[in-house]
Amino acid sequence: MSKTIFITGTSTGFGKLTTITLANAGHTVIAGMRNVDGKNAAAAQELSALPNVEVVEIDVTSDESVKTAFDKVLAKYGSIDVLINNAAVSGFGLLEGYTLEQIRKMFEVNFYGVLRTYNAVLPSMRAAKNGLIINITTGASGHTLPFMIPYMASKFVVESITEGMQDELADYGIENVSIQPGVYPTEMTNGSKAGLNADKESITAEYGDAATQKFNALGTALFGKMAQFNMNPQTIADGILELVNMKKGSRPLRFPLDAIAQGTDKEFIKARADIKSKWLAAYNG
Repeated sequence: MSKTIFITGTSTGFGKLTTITLANAGHTVIAGMRNVDGKNAAAAQELSALPNVEVVEIDVTSDESVKTAFDKVLAKYGSIDVLINNAAVSGFGLLEGYTLEQIRKMFEVNFYGVLRTYNAVLPSMRAAKNGLIINITTGASGHTLPFMIPYMASKFVVESITEGMQDELADYGIENVSIQPGVYPTEMTNGSKAGLNADKESITAEYGDAATQKFNALGTALFGKMAQFNMNPQTIADGILELVNMKKGSRPLRFPLDAIAQGTDKEFIKARADIKSKWLAAYNG
C-alpha cells in the first residue's frame, strides 16, 4: 500500500537516492531540503520532475522552518505515514581542536534537527495511532573513533532517542528504527559536501605530525574498505524501502547495513540488547 513519506536532507547522498527509490516503488515522497531556490535548485528541480515526489523547503536547524514544512504537508496530504531523518552534517578533527560553537552547529543539525521533526510529526501520528520513524545514525552506533568524536556523539544521541521513543510511543502504534550504515562513498565522506571540522588550528598544530599521521591512516583505511567491499549507497535506499514495506510490528529497533563490519555490528547490537534485558530484569525484579 502506498505511503506518504517525509525525508529530510534529500539534495544529495542517501536522501536523494531514497527519494528516487521510494517514489519508483509507488510511495508519495516529500523530499525536504534547504535552499530549493538557491544552491540546491538543480537537485530540487530534478526530484520535482519525478512522479510521486514533492520537494519542500526545510531547514532542520530552524523551529519555524520545520513547523512550516510539516504544517504544509499535513494540510495537503492529511497525514504522514513515515518520517525519515536523514539530514546530517559530518565533521573530522581532534576534539580539543573544536570550538564549542562548532560542535553546537553540528548538534543543531544532527540532534536538535531530529527533535524538531519528531515534535512536528508526532501529534498527527499519535492521533492516527500509526507511524514509522526511521533515523540514520552511524556504524554500530555504540562505540566511537578518534578524530570523529563530536560527530559520533551526535549520532549516539539519535540512537538514544530511537530506543527511548520506541517505548514511549508503543501505545500509539508508532515504530522507531535506526539504520547503522557504516561508511559509504557519498558527498558526506568524499569531501564534496562541507562538514563541520575542527576549527582551532593552533591546537591541531600543537598535536603535531603524530596526530596527522593517525588521522590520515584512519582515512586511508576507511576509503580502502569502501573500495574493497564495493560499498554502494543504493544499499541504504533499498534497506529503507524494505523497512517501509515490512508488516507493522515486525520491524527491528536497529537495522545495520554495513558489509564492512562483516556481521560484527549485528553481534554488537544483539549483545547490547541482551545486556539491557538483564539490566532491566535486575532493576525490575
